[in-house]
Amino acid sequence: MFKSASPSSAVVVGVDGSRWSVDAALWAVDEAVSRDVPLRMLYVVEPRGHGAVDPEQEARDLACADVSVRRTLVAVESLEKPVKIEWEVLHGHPARVLLNAARSADLLCIGSLGIAHATGHRLGSSAATLATSAMCPVAVVRSGSSHWSAHPRHVVVEIDESPDSVHVLNTGINEARLRGAPLTVLATCPTKLEDVQDHITDENTRARLDKRLARHRLANPDIEFNPVAVNGSTMNYVERHAGSIQLLVIGRHRRSGMGEIIGSARAVPSQVNCTVLICQHNQRL
Repeated sequence: MFKSASPSSAVVVGVDGSRWSVDAALWAVDEAVSRDVPLRMLYVVEPRGHGAVDPEQEARDLACADVSVRRTLVAVESLEKPVKIEWEVLHGHPARVLLNAARSADLLCIGSLGIAHATGHRLGSSAATLATSAMCPVAVVRSGSSHWSAHPRHVVVEIDESPDSVHVLNTGINEARLRGAPLTVLATCPTKLEDVQDHITDENTRARLDKRLARHRLANPDIEFNPVAVNGSTMNYVERHAGSIQLLVIGRHRRSGMGEIIGSARAVPSQVNCTVLICQHNQRL
């Protein structure tokens, strides 16, 4: 195990020893290997109050950090993947510490219930802040997403006409290749009061989507593309097909906003049963 001495390119994972953060670390391993960068585990100890430091409490916090990091390390090493592991215990507000770490990171990963640190609090309420403010892509990892099945579940990409969608689609292609998974590309149908027959809108959207994907199919013959025209919201599609989706890739500036995906509570909304990767076109991936 290597303790990081200075910021550098890495896949960063917020850990606390909980099963949610362990699952986030396990999910992040393949991401680090594919980029040929270290997996950097960060444990954040939040200061207790504003008074004098209690040496005994500080010792307990550091001991808790050590146990949590080692628990995650054992889980990661059990995968026997060729990944370099770094770790660091830092003091400060968890969201601010992780945002600072994201400045030099290739990817920031957090568990779907956030980061429970030494004070017993959780970072779930700050997931939206991390997803919308980090200077790198952010993965909110759902427990169980690291497990592979006999029939690979889909990577789903949501695209529209925004500049971000070009990067989001390319990211989805790379993620599908990494996982040997089919790629479902969602395009939401425009809704108009005069459209009496929904299938007319569906067909028009599907035709435009097929045309848009033509060059990507040629450039990526190893990827199984599944274009879908969604008459309704992406969330409705994700909820209906929850059992067949392992990863949802979206743009940070999606028209419907981040609230329905990340929420402002202490967890990803219950209908999102997969890991969510949030990115934008000027971020590293």
